[in-house]
Amino acid sequence: MISEKVIIAGFGGQGVMLMGQLLSYTATAKDLNTLWFPSYGPETRGGTANCSITISESNVNSPVISTPDSIIIMNKPSLDKFQPKLKSGGHLFLNTSLVKDVVLREDVNVHNVDANDIAIELGNLKVANMVMLGAYLEVTKVFDAESVLKVLKKKFTGSKASLIEINKEALEAGKKAVL
Repeated sequence: MISEKVIIAGFGGQGVMLMGQLLSYTATAKDLNTLWFPSYGPETRGGTANCSITISESNVNSPVISTPDSIIIMNKPSLDKFQPKLKSGGHLFLNTSLVKDVVLREDVNVHNVDANDIAIELGNLKVANMVMLGAYLEVTKVFDAESVLKVLKKKFTGSKASLIEINKEALEAGKKAVL
């Protein structure tokens, strides 16, 4: 039975909301119940941003996630805020390009991904979010990358269509980062 609660957090402008939308839209495309709940800090770019996504075969009754199964952390302030909430045995995906030398819980599965560095190697820092999403998909197996890519193709039209290929490469690079 599919049941996944994930919180994604970082600075505004890091693509946190896009990751959440892609997970939620993919769940809908697969006829699953889902809820995507965004939360922004006072500033959009550079301020804090996070979203909660619940994906389930059963009904989703609340946008509040008190104990997520997984968290995807893009920056240090987000780690400080959300690490304590992660359930024991859960998955912590950490952007180690920006978060270094931190104390991590020993009762969770930590997946270190140099997302920014990998994105720069691919030629576009803005795909660091897709690197992290690729790592998340590989570990959790909640969806395959191809299903997410189908949704991305529907979302990225017009001038954004040219970004599909690099996002595909970023998803694959994220997958390889956790193998």
